[in-house]
Amino acid sequence: MSNDNAVDYFIDRHVRDGRGGCVAFIDDTRRVTYQALLERSALFAGALRRAGIRREARVALIMLDAIEFPVAFWGALRAGVVPVPVNTMLPPEQVRYILEDCRAEAVLVSAPLLEGLGAMLGALAGLVRVIVVGAAGRADGFDEFVAGAETFGEPVGVSADEIGFFLYSSGSTSAPKGVRHRHGSLRATAETFGAQVLAVRPDDVVFSAAKLFFAYGLGNAMIFPMAVGACAVLSVERASAAHVVAVMRRERPTLFCGVPTLYAAMVHAGLEAGAGSDRLRVCTSAGEALPAHIGAAWRAATGVDILDGVGSTEMLHIFLSNRLGSVRYGHSGVAVPGYALRLVDEAGAEIEGPGLGELWVRGPSMAEGYWNQTAKSRATFIGEWMVTGDKYTRDAEGIYTYCGRSDDLFKVSGIWVSPFEVETALGAHPAVLEAAVIGTEDDDGLVKPQAFVVLAEGFGGDLAERERMVAMLQEHVKQTIGHWKYPRWVEIVEALPKTATGKIQRYKLRKGWRG
Repeated sequence: MSNDNAVDYFIDRHVRDGRGGCVAFIDDTRRVTYQALLERSALFAGALRRAGIRREARVALIMLDAIEFPVAFWGALRAGVVPVPVNTMLPPEQVRYILEDCRAEAVLVSAPLLEGLGAMLGALAGLVRVIVVGAAGRADGFDEFVAGAETFGEPVGVSADEIGFFLYSSGSTSAPKGVRHRHGSLRATAETFGAQVLAVRPDDVVFSAAKLFFAYGLGNAMIFPMAVGACAVLSVERASAAHVVAVMRRERPTLFCGVPTLYAAMVHAGLEAGAGSDRLRVCTSAGEALPAHIGAAWRAATGVDILDGVGSTEMLHIFLSNRLGSVRYGHSGVAVPGYALRLVDEAGAEIEGPGLGELWVRGPSMAEGYWNQTAKSRATFIGEWMVTGDKYTRDAEGIYTYCGRSDDLFKVSGIWVSPFEVETALGAHPAVLEAAVIGTEDDDGLVKPQAFVVLAEGFGGDLAERERMVAMLQEHVKQTIGHWKYPRWVEIVEALPKTATGKIQRYKLRKGWRG
């Protein structure tokens, strides 16, 4: 039987084929070749075996984006151990929930994160080992853990359908859910979006502002470049607009992968022009829909398009996207080759042709299900299809446009209103940095749009100016998308509630969140 362990395809194959000397990763201080990555990950796999971490046990990676992350991820897969990347920005109580839920036997934690998590980690009964990354000389340090271990040779034999790793959903509408992914799903995303949309090449240098701990960043900065022997740039720093531009100027990537919030911040700060270079050929965006005016401003300043796409933790990466040469800002594009899409109406019937409905997707990277969540698995994974929970429209040309989460849409005067459409209209005003819209009942019990707005720097001022600003924004929406869609209430706030991956948590606004 052939060995479908993903490590063989993404690392060992390159060394066998003479690409071992190619640089795989560059982080803030170091670089590592594919040959060195093979050696270091094999040593880590051997250290796991020596420590008694058995096959199929879970090992949590609470790690910043540095070279040790791919070493640990691929080393675990080589040994048949299941790595579980954990969002490094979660509070300790949510990290504890994830570690207890997946029953992690070992945890790798970056040294700068240890102070906030140390007490919690020490209280976990099932935890066998805590390994600290980036703290030389500690008895529980990463280097000490692997020192003297026997190198793990051939990867553990698995089928493509064996569970390789867990990813936890971002929790934009509920507690994080453990999503179980197969070894074969990694290659599937590389051969679909990576090869047929991005067309990643061996000479590419990829920089993803989105971090490795969640699906979008994992694909951008590991799966796609490693599938072809290319190079990825990693950084432990938070992806602020200024830091991202500094890294891009230093490393001159050919592919850049960001999120709408970051692109908007760069545009508002006037930094987007500095992000362009003679090497940059394509950018991607995901996580939330990219506002059209942000994409257009980026294109005008850099000469490079942003491919806005749609993905999910459950599908591992992007399955619906714009394409080079046919970008339509404000729209999500068409299905990625290898994936099928359908729209389903409120009665559960499939919509043929143009229409508005809930999006379902089918494709080769779909997860096996949620860990220990049978009811949610059955509601989300229906046969070959995954229910996204998002509402989309499809036009006569087959182009999809995002309308919001299924529970975010509401009717005004009997007509569906998409919060995202109102948010986009608000965001197009130069005074607005970010906006979120929900449906709220008026005194008559009728639902109307309510907006929460974060103003751009230099706007707002005193109370009188803010009142004028509210009236101006309301009129702007009326003139832009229609009178009935304007927000009856506009609340100016300092920030919006978001997940650690940047998704707006509108359900918190509906429950009364006010910062």
